[in-house]
Amino acid sequence: MDRCIVLVDAGYLLGAAASLLAGEPSRSRITVDHAALIQGLRDRAESDTRQPLLRIYWFDGAPDRVPQPEHRRLRVMPRVTVRLGALTRSDGRWAQKGVDAAMHAELTELARNRACSDVVLVTGDGDLLPGMMAAKEHGVAVHLWAVQAADGDYNQSEDLVAEADERRVLDRVWITKAVRAKEIGGICAPPPVPRPEIAAILSAPLPESALSTAPPERPAEEPEHPTTAPAARNGAGERVPPAKGVPTPKDLAALRAPGAHPAPPPASATLRWSSDKGWVDRPAAEPAEAASLPTLAQLTTAEQRWADREEDITTVGGDPYEVGQVFARRWLERLGDHGHLQKLSGMYPRIPHRVDGELLRYAARFGLLAHKDDQIDEHDRYAIRAGFWREIDVRTATERTPGPE
Repeated sequence: MDRCIVLVDAGYLLGAAASLLAGEPSRSRITVDHAALIQGLRDRAESDTRQPLLRIYWFDGAPDRVPQPEHRRLRVMPRVTVRLGALTRSDGRWAQKGVDAAMHAELTELARNRACSDVVLVTGDGDLLPGMMAAKEHGVAVHLWAVQAADGDYNQSEDLVAEADERRVLDRVWITKAVRAKEIGGICAPPPVPRPEIAAILSAPLPESALSTAPPERPAEEPEHPTTAPAARNGAGERVPPAKGVPTPKDLAALRAPGAHPAPPPASATLRWSSDKGWVDRPAAEPAEAASLPTLAQLTTAEQRWADREEDITTVGGDPYEVGQVFARRWLERLGDHGHLQKLSGMYPRIPHRVDGELLRYAARFGLLAHKDDQIDEHDRYAIRAGFWREIDVRTATERTPGPE
């Protein structure tokens, strides 16, 4: 068939781009416009091979092979197929497992079935050499693309380079059309849009009596949870100051342990959403109006559940703020008694336990809340809940606005 296929080793492409632009191969040091990157790969492949594109295969690793938000965005793009291997952590470093084998199997199967006349490989791993040789034996022209190396040398297997029919280098100019280095200090370019809703939740006031029960602040040299959440910003761009004297989960366990020296907190005190945000006074049991709120599962029919799953797969990108909005929209649309909505609005910023647990389980489908660098991303949790409350606020305001007479 006179058409081309592109097989991309995302670990190689983005790692080499990070080395080139940021000086080290960590993908956390770059920000990627995936739509621009895919379009650039398609245009370059069709130009180099002089054949129309059939498909781009994107091979990457993910913890437990659960698609991350970037994978969800990629797999709904036209002509893009995502294949995931495992991502494991060993000796403090992340490593892909099964990606090379998946690329080898796809390459040989496509060549055997004569699915294309030209195949473009964006990789540097010599383990793909047998697959490249098999493809050539089936009459497929193999184009090998490299990312410009930071030191000006090769960053690919020499055997792979020698065996390729054609070789091209994706230089700095081409890479920077879709990939940019993060600025020093961890701020991406372009800067993220401020989320005043998140700042409002993080800065909700605590009662003085609650703060007085908190144990002394830990010394700076012994943080319990360093950098568990990025500092949120309010609408004016100012940082929300962190709470002082806040108990950690370990502190909480010590306070409630038999024979503990510090005085335990009041029976009505509990941690607000996250252990690093302090105490909030409220009854130990949820009020009756909170317990009466139906969950989304109770409001959803089998047909709606199927349609929800289809929407999750095809249109929901996985941004934590967006996930919270989608969940709230579905819950509101299926809520028969809108008196429940007034009850919920009066509980801000707290989401009732049953609904909140369901919201976080829904977010987990998108790879959110997973362990990132051995720490749970608390900022995602706040973004999810902020999106939920934003949608509630929008719908409530719409209902309050009188229609045209």
